[in-house]
Amino acid sequence: MDGGARAGSGLMITLVCLGLGYCARYYVSEFGLRFDRVVGTARSAERAAALARERLGGRAVEMLPFDGTSSSRELQAAILAADALLVSAAPADGRDPMLAALDQELAQAPRLKSVVYLSSLGVYGDSDGAWIDETAPAIPALARRGGSRINAELAWQALGTRRKLPVAIFRLGGIYGPGRNGMVRLLRGTAQRIAKSGHVSNRIHVYDIAQAIDAAFARCAAGVFNVVDDEPASPSDQIAFAADLIGINPPPEIPYEAAGKSASAMALSFYDGCIRARNDKLKALLGVELRYPTYRDGLRALHAASDHLGVANPVENEPSAVSSTTGVK
Repeated sequence: MDGGARAGSGLMITLVCLGLGYCARYYVSEFGLRFDRVVGTARSAERAAALARERLGGRAVEMLPFDGTSSSRELQAAILAADALLVSAAPADGRDPMLAALDQELAQAPRLKSVVYLSSLGVYGDSDGAWIDETAPAIPALARRGGSRINAELAWQALGTRRKLPVAIFRLGGIYGPGRNGMVRLLRGTAQRIAKSGHVSNRIHVYDIAQAIDAAFARCAAGVFNVVDDEPASPSDQIAFAADLIGINPPPEIPYEAAGKSASAMALSFYDGCIRARNDKLKALLGVELRYPTYRDGLRALHAASDHLGVANPVENEPSAVSSTTGVK
């Protein structure tokens, strides 16, 4: 199963989300009513209880704590009852904790029809800005970030091979959406503009991730898919555009060579190497039509929805001398 997508997956009753993070919550909010039952996990009992009190898309989610080491009988039973599995928990200690703790249940799960694993573009090596697709090699020693992600991808694909089970690997671009975008970061005072000549990156709105997940489940898709927008762009330009939308001056650019004084090692890791990822396979095999094909489309929609107005205690920003509607393309 390398990159195919089959329509007609049959009725799916139970969805299990291993890691009910930002993308999984958004998916359940938008498409969760397709399932009779949704089960999610969180790393602590407190977080699980808090998420259980939320209603996502008008429904409650059965939440179970899972710390990545030992699984409860309730979680084991949920896996055995699952029709669809959405995996967004990150690898730990070089391996996937879900596979390690739930290997027996995953090997047996009699109803399981489809798995979607959320990975990262960081598994690719540096292409020096050249366009790449899913055939580009992902080698742990050369990965810009996420060598452990490659190992997790391979482990989930191996499970699929052993069980003849469709496993879709989604390599995501930089995720943004409601409550998590350049406008919000600017108003919280956490946005930085790091200038590195020629550096670009792909983004992806969380809605487009959600619709891709739904398409993969509907088709019982298998293989690797780049889930990215159409236009890789400079991160600095994206922050400048967000600032223009909300009518403030963007923060000054920091040369990449000097950014280590103010940016974290994690933030700087996103500037290691440069690729431009294609999304042709996402569109052709999963039939996904991006709602937000560029970061400008996504940020404009978030601004129109007043997403930035939900920021509590925004920091003081200098208003732009130009109207926020001027110069926005």
